[in-house]
Amino acid sequence: MKQLIDFRYFQTIAKTGSIRKAADKLAITSTALNRRIISLEEEIGEKLFERHSSGVTLTSAGELFLSHIQKQLADFERVKSHISNLQGIRRGHVNIACSQALLTSFFPQQIAIFRKKYPAVTFSVFQRDRLSAEAALLDNSVDLAMIFEPIYMPEMKTIMSKEQQLYAIMQKEHPLADKAELKLSECSDYPLALPRKGIGVRELIDFKASRSGLDIKPCVESDSFEFLRNHAMNEGSVTFQIEIGIPQILEQLNLTTRPLLKSDIPVGCMYLVQKKDRILPVATALFSEQLINALSE
Repeated sequence: MKQLIDFRYFQTIAKTGSIRKAADKLAITSTALNRRIISLEEEIGEKLFERHSSGVTLTSAGELFLSHIQKQLADFERVKSHISNLQGIRRGHVNIACSQALLTSFFPQQIAIFRKKYPAVTFSVFQRDRLSAEAALLDNSVDLAMIFEPIYMPEMKTIMSKEQQLYAIMQKEHPLADKAELKLSECSDYPLALPRKGIGVRELIDFKASRSGLDIKPCVESDSFEFLRNHAMNEGSVTFQIEIGIPQILEQLNLTTRPLLKSDIPVGCMYLVQKKDRILPVATALFSEQLINALSE
């Protein structure tokens, strides 16, 4: 497996942009690591890295080689998972990219449920926006992505989709908390804490505002839903979240939620997707089935 070791060494250098930093992560000397890369370059017949005083950058050949080895390493993990499955041992590793909304409650719960049944399976969960989640699927650095309102790409396959209603989050004492359901126009009468432009929730809000002529001027914007909830808790502003992303600790934060009328603002969709024509590793396929069941419920 010397070749796979070299592949991992190369991938780590490409990610860190530094032979020294990569050597620290790999627990070998930078001199030894540099020798392995030089040997690899000699075998290929092309320079893979441009070396600078501040680090290294990939050459054109290096970028092609990186794309190749990412596929090789992903295939190797998939084969290992299949072999483990044949042995009756549900081992494996699941790489998944997801929208920020899923990090507070949904995925911690789902992974805990899965690992109770298959404790030998490990996970890497990466917070990614819509564009970078899809890019991660395409370069094989993740096997699954679960994203809100993705930007559709022909290379992606939708495993399942689930409608997600938008909810307003506010202090329990907020004047709007007396209502069972809300309109966006009612929320806009109060200070708004909104996700930055480009995030799925903000896209729904901006679409509604543009169609109805609402003047939406947030008092604060952020790419962190946790920050926005804390702002609502401290200043009394109104923020928004999709149903699946509402954390279970709202009671502790003195916050409450109210749904926005589906007739007033469009309902978005959460999508579970994979790269088209890619066979998922066994552990990932099993976790995907669990996610389908959870979303169905």
